[in-house]
Amino acid sequence: MSDSLVIARRNLIRMTRIPEMVLFGLVQPVMFVILFTYVFGGSMKIGNSTDLDVYKNFLMAGIFAQTVTFATAGAGAGIAEDMHKGLIDRFRSLPMARGAVLTGRTFADLVQTTLTLVVLAVVALIVGWRPGFADSTNVGKILGGFGLLLLLGYAFTWIGALIGLSVRTPEAATSGGLIWLFPVTFISNAFVDSSQMTPWLRHIAEWNPFSATVQACRQLFGDPGLSQSGAWPMQHPVWASLIYSALIVVVFRTLAVRKYRRAAG
Repeated sequence: MSDSLVIARRNLIRMTRIPEMVLFGLVQPVMFVILFTYVFGGSMKIGNSTDLDVYKNFLMAGIFAQTVTFATAGAGAGIAEDMHKGLIDRFRSLPMARGAVLTGRTFADLVQTTLTLVVLAVVALIVGWRPGFADSTNVGKILGGFGLLLLLGYAFTWIGALIGLSVRTPEAATSGGLIWLFPVTFISNAFVDSSQMTPWLRHIAEWNPFSATVQACRQLFGDPGLSQSGAWPMQHPVWASLIYSALIVVVFRTLAVRKYRRAAG
């Protein structure tokens, strides 16, 4: 843990010295909020309503989840860059735990994701997002929803770490990190009501780990658009989100650390 925190500190210092990394990470989700809200909002049907305010509240859980998962591409590119420049070889010459390099990197990415999520929440409130339980007695539910989002983002950064270790250049890591993210985020309940999908696509969306976190956030935020599906992840979204995220961390951290030892060996 001590070694991991040292590496995390190194990556956080690097972010402060290259502020455009943080700035661009903030601009993209804000653009998604504005574009989806005002371009698609009037044509989306949530339940029996096409009201823009209903869609705003429906949309935000999906945008939050998309933002934390898209950080995966940056994590993979950062690790690939360190490998490409030989920095990993320098770390290997130090008396430190092998898994600390990756763990520290994912900790730093989690801090950046938290900052992005805070800014995005402020923008969401400005454009009209209003959590249904936004009172002093249910603040814990709202914080719990953001906690699930950060856990999902942290889990997905381990997938990004594995991709970053498996390619030769940062550019390939960025491309590889985005290719699989688009179907994961769009074949889900994030932006449209999954009940309006064709049956085979709806089943994929309902068992998608991404959809489970979105459904859990809508439940905790008190937003409209909860799926009425009988699928277990949609009926128990909080538990499903926790289980999915924990499994992703366990599986992909194991694979990433193993790959790191072989790649740096």
